[in-house]
Amino acid sequence: MASKEVIEPLLPTSSNTIGTRILDIPSSKRRLRRTKSAPHADSPQSETTGTGTGTGAGADTCPVPRSGLIFGNLGPSLRRVALVLILYMGIGTLCFYLVRYQIKGEKTNGIVDAIYFTIVTMTTVGYGDLVPSSPSTKLLACAFVFSGMALVGLILSSAADYLVEKQEILLFKTLNAHQNGHCDMTKEIDTDKARNKCIVVFLLLILFIISGTVFLVNIEKLGFIDAFYCVCSTITTLGYGDKSFSTKSGRIFAIFWILISTITLAQFFLYIAELNTERRQKSLVKWVLSKKVTNLDLEAADLDNDRVVGAAEFVIHKLKEMGKITEDDIAPVLKEFEKLDVDQSGTLSISDLTLAQSS
Repeated sequence: MASKEVIEPLLPTSSNTIGTRILDIPSSKRRLRRTKSAPHADSPQSETTGTGTGTGAGADTCPVPRSGLIFGNLGPSLRRVALVLILYMGIGTLCFYLVRYQIKGEKTNGIVDAIYFTIVTMTTVGYGDLVPSSPSTKLLACAFVFSGMALVGLILSSAADYLVEKQEILLFKTLNAHQNGHCDMTKEIDTDKARNKCIVVFLLLILFIISGTVFLVNIEKLGFIDAFYCVCSTITTLGYGDKSFSTKSGRIFAIFWILISTITLAQFFLYIAELNTERRQKSLVKWVLSKKVTNLDLEAADLDNDRVVGAAEFVIHKLKEMGKITEDDIAPVLKEFEKLDVDQSGTLSISDLTLAQSS
């Protein structure tokens, strides 16, 4: 393919000129390279904001890439967790209801006690007011303890994936803004949103603590200190068991209150971690945007040793600098590219793919 673009030497050029050359990519090539670097072929394209309506250099655009991971997989993951939770609760309630006479302790109602015992087991609160008394129920309880911990692990894994994927989104937004030069991404990272979520969940947590304490004082007839002590040991899943819900109405309340309050506490810690992550990410964005490109950076970024750094090479170099990928990650990808590049042109085309498939 003939090209009118003059390839200039890489290292002899000044850093400022090189930086301009790397970022000054024709719109068609920039679009193709961005497409090649997208995580999925069907991922939504980046949004543009601003007053400009044209596609030229004067258009005031600010691309904000969406993540197929977050918007595509987070919803199904949460639905899967909800489905597993429902199945766990249903099977647990049925099993413990059938063996209710082999569970000793303060009984109120067969179904209520079964659901209550399932919740206490899943959340690892383990008061001890209801305990298995036969070998079969003890083995059953062991099975539900481990499956309950696995369910908690699934929830935490989904939360961890959420945080990691959010970091990736912020990283690519940063690199995109660096290339376009139109946006100050430090302003786009909304730490106020994370802070507000922390405040809202914290207020909900306080509400659950107060409601649980009031309920225990009025319904379970505990003293204020004992009620507060029971609430704290329950929400943190400590569950000493010397104070617990012993009445039918109390256990009906506990079925919902224990599950929601323990999840709220876990969610609060998740948002605290998210807030801390976004603050650190904001510092990283500032560093990325302020870091000057040097000749050594370009030499390291020149993967194909053609003394010219393309947008894809530049992005890969930045990812390497931030520890997101390593040489071991890049090598097999480049090897596959070279295998598909049959005509050795340095680019992939339909003819390359046709020749590679026919060979």
